[in-house]
Amino acid sequence: MSHTTTAEPGDTPSPAPGPRGPLDRFFDLTGRGTTVARELRGGVTTFFAMAYIILLNPIILGGAKDVTGATLSIPQLTTMTALSAAIATVVMGLVGNAPMALAAGLGINAVVAFQAAPVMTWPQAMGLVVIEGVIIVLLALTGVRELIMNAIPLALKHAIAAGIGAFIALVGLVDAGFVTSSATAPPLSLGVGGKLSTWPVAVFAFSLVLMIVLYVRRVPGSILLSIVAATVLAVVIHANASVPAKGPGSWGVVTPELPDRLFAMPDFGLFGRVDLFGGFGRAGFVTALVVLFTLVLSGFFDAMGTILGISDEAGLLDEKGRVPNLGRVLTVDGISAAFGGVTSSSANTVFVESAAGVGEGARTGLANLATGALFGVTLFLTPLAAVVPAQAAAPALVLVGALMMAQVAKLDWADLGIAIPAFLTVVFMPFTYSITNGIGAGVVSYALIRAAQGRARDVNWLLWVVAAVFLVYFGLNVVEQVLGVR
Repeated sequence: MSHTTTAEPGDTPSPAPGPRGPLDRFFDLTGRGTTVARELRGGVTTFFAMAYIILLNPIILGGAKDVTGATLSIPQLTTMTALSAAIATVVMGLVGNAPMALAAGLGINAVVAFQAAPVMTWPQAMGLVVIEGVIIVLLALTGVRELIMNAIPLALKHAIAAGIGAFIALVGLVDAGFVTSSATAPPLSLGVGGKLSTWPVAVFAFSLVLMIVLYVRRVPGSILLSIVAATVLAVVIHANASVPAKGPGSWGVVTPELPDRLFAMPDFGLFGRVDLFGGFGRAGFVTALVVLFTLVLSGFFDAMGTILGISDEAGLLDEKGRVPNLGRVLTVDGISAAFGGVTSSSANTVFVESAAGVGEGARTGLANLATGALFGVTLFLTPLAAVVPAQAAAPALVLVGALMMAQVAKLDWADLGIAIPAFLTVVFMPFTYSITNGIGAGVVSYALIRAAQGRARDVNWLLWVVAAVFLVYFGLNVVEQVLGVR
């Protein structure tokens, strides 16, 4: 999800000796061999590398319906996404002193939109996000993270990342109308009636090709540039061509029409619309618990991997491979996830695109102040976000999905005890349109296969507990029928 721009030779001069100013002392610029200019440049680069989330997150959440059929306002979601990212990023800079920007996490927002919302209301779904953040904070403060990390095999972590990649890619293809469903065979087909014959699909194809070309060429902000270019094309097409207002061949949730104004006051209408525990009553305790587990698993391990990777790239790891201020960084990550629920923008997490800013010289939290400030400016540009159709932004899901799928290369496919659970994890997510089902299939099959191989002791006791929870989840309807609950 990131591209790193290498600094030019000789572009890392040591700060001149002399009295240290307040910024230098607070962020330890001298100690980390950086300057204010480099930090600001890195922060701006990080913003442009990840600014696409301001457009993409509202489309993912705004395109879904909760159990009552309600949808979230895209302008309000845009405001909340930018607000949440701005505050979380600045706090990480001030408290964690790390060049790691945060925003609504891809994959996590898919869990909220397509797993939580269909079985509960939006405030209840966001309540689970708040609880997730609190749990991550507790895990960070108590050290329980080591137990969980040891319980989930590394191979399954890679498979979960790859499966989420496949899932969000399918979500992007479906949202754009590039892949459509049918009541008759085959269940999925290309375009409308098996043909790519509509203007919206043409915009999607243009955006995807441009995005891939720019990304592989390592053009800074390639994802955002492609979305903007495709949006301009969509606006021109919509103004000059006939596109259905609804149904097959239409633009979908967002119609690319120029707004009557470019600037507007932020709409904070979604702030604080949270029902902490209502989801357990609405969806059922086991179902809500499994969704919560999925959120915690995705948010916690994604953040850990990203934090380690960025710290390593920035040269911040000590001789034992430890991240400076790790406790603070993890705590801020958890608090930021909970704040994402409060703002109804989904859980915030550390973005791997922060590596782009690191490549431009960012080494401290000062870079985050620049990134956060730019997110704050976008609060007043929400009318522009209502112009971006899914066909322009959805290719980012496909591209990010492809990058996440690279995790399968880390799997030992010769070991059936790993290969089969990993395969089931990856394919269940897109094939059942459920991230939860994929994780459950992987965990249960891994435990059972290891037991069948006579290696039950290789399975951590905590993983057996998780497997039992998933077995209850998968068999819940049968159990309810037997007990006469339904």
